[in-house]
Amino acid sequence: MLALKLILVPTFLLLISLAGRRWGPSVAGWLAGLPVVAGPIVLLVALEQGAAFASIAASASLAAVFASVAFGASYSHASMHLGWPAALFFGMCAWTLAATVISLLPNTPWWSLLVAVGALVAAPRLFPVVAAPSTSRSIGSAELLLRMAAGAALTLAVTGLANTVGSQWSGLLAVFPVLGSVLAVFSHRGQGSAFAATLLRALAMGLWSLAAFFLVAALALPIFGTAVSFTLAVVAAAVAQATTRLLAKPKTAGT
Repeated sequence: MLALKLILVPTFLLLISLAGRRWGPSVAGWLAGLPVVAGPIVLLVALEQGAAFASIAASASLAAVFASVAFGASYSHASMHLGWPAALFFGMCAWTLAATVISLLPNTPWWSLLVAVGALVAAPRLFPVVAAPSTSRSIGSAELLLRMAAGAALTLAVTGLANTVGSQWSGLLAVFPVLGSVLAVFSHRGQGSAFAATLLRALAMGLWSLAAFFLVAALALPIFGTAVSFTLAVVAAAVAQATTRLLAKPKTAGT
């Protein structure tokens, strides 16, 4: 599993960065919404702690969509006026506050679904409206490697912490914005606040796939066990991801 952590997230960060360079921040953000980090973390929890424990974690991960939206919206607004360190600080504060609130709420799949859907429906109105960047700066090999290294280090830190807490916080930490924070910071530094805000807005749309994944996992794990449940969850995430892409409409300043 260590090899998976060290390979999967950096590779996905590389692919997303290249997609952002080729097709822009909207596509990069949409792809970053996939449960490529959180899914394997909860799978590991299931293998180590059992399906019942993992079901509780998956339910918490579903509700943590709210915290991810809070991070993205807070970072985006802060980036309009501040540099990336301050924007990251405000984004992380928003995520921590939202995750703490979630930890105090009932942790059931249907309650978590209500929290997640409410956040995703509200998300388009929570982000600043900016003119979509017309071009993307070329990303050098050194920066790509730095992004991958940052993603690997952050993944190891988050998964290590998740292994020391209970089922609910394991699920919440699984949805910690590893991809979102790395992509936002590097995009903000190199391509400006508008690029970062556009990427994070698109990421919020992509989180529908993550919500579908964890809803199915939370409901299926106690009934079908690990293998079948995660297979069904992957299918649900793929359907949700395709649907959001078909429904997505570009939003620019003045619209």
